[in-house]
Amino acid sequence: MNRRDLLKKGAVIGGAVVAAKVAGAGSKAFATQKKYRWRMVTSWPPGFPILQTGAERFAKRVGELTQGRLTIQVYAGGELVPPLGVFDAVSSGSVQCGHSASYYWAGKCNAAQWFTSIPFGMDAQGMNAWFYYGNGLKLWEEVYKQFNLVPRPAGNTSIQMGGWFNKKINSMADFKGLKMRIPGLGGKVLGKAGAAITLLPAGEIYTSLERGVIDATEWVGPCHDIRMGFYKVAKYYYYPGWHEPGSTLELIINKKAYESLPSDLKAAIDTAAAELNSKMLSEFEKENAKALTGLLKDKKIKLLRFPDEVLKGLKKLSYETIQDVASKDKLSRKVNDDFQAFKKKLSDWNKISEKVYYDFMI
Repeated sequence: MNRRDLLKKGAVIGGAVVAAKVAGAGSKAFATQKKYRWRMVTSWPPGFPILQTGAERFAKRVGELTQGRLTIQVYAGGELVPPLGVFDAVSSGSVQCGHSASYYWAGKCNAAQWFTSIPFGMDAQGMNAWFYYGNGLKLWEEVYKQFNLVPRPAGNTSIQMGGWFNKKINSMADFKGLKMRIPGLGGKVLGKAGAAITLLPAGEIYTSLERGVIDATEWVGPCHDIRMGFYKVAKYYYYPGWHEPGSTLELIINKKAYESLPSDLKAAIDTAAAELNSKMLSEFEKENAKALTGLLKDKKIKLLRFPDEVLKGLKKLSYETIQDVASKDKLSRKVNDDFQAFKKKLSDWNKISEKVYYDFMI
């Protein structure tokens, strides 16, 4: 029995030694694996809630998932490159990745606009369905390939507000001569309606409203709008955000840098981006609900809904504008055709699901 016990103990000890050697070798191999140090630039001001903080959270998450093998230093807009210099910086390879919104690059690539949001397009849920289970992400990759970029959905503002106005909007005629800050396709639509559209950086919007340089502006939603203080210089807060029903934010990665990574680090980036995409939307929903309560109760703003006839008029002009913009090049037509077909499928389902619920249950 003693001999048998001794043999058993010897086998256990021997096995433990072998396991320890293997584990030690694995730890040593892991520790000596190549480490990557990346830089990320964004279009957001330093410390800007949800957007800039979301980009920073993404970088931290990548570091956690890779156990420090890939670390990303984040720079806010203006710290390393201008807020609207993100696309060029990542495309050229001067930095490895960026966080922004694709519709900012309409002047460089017409088709890019569809991957953020288009007037009367899909909401956040629909956009995610298109990206992950339709052709949305494949088309986005095709569009960005020519710029040496790899895109990933990385956040969503949810539906935005219609904007802050110092003039009431009772009919489509009220847009004529209206001076408004609004970017993208939404601006083109209001331009067709007779508005005078201007693009202003964030730091100039408040004073422009205050001094009457502009009559109205759109921004994002209650949680950011209250921070900007627009309630102090605008009389009316309109909804819904017909121009941006579900704005997707983007992670863009330099293609050469992305392809240089081992497969597990690529997977970590993709996973962290998908996580941010979900969590940012959830954060916007929570913070917008909280901020709207404050705006209505404490600031006593005048919350107004665009009249039905105005929304119908804007929808008609939106369709005309989108068709016109899509006709400019083959790739834009391809993206728009797929977008509209996917939206139609979702609409058929939403009519008997969410629409009925929201109309009668809330």
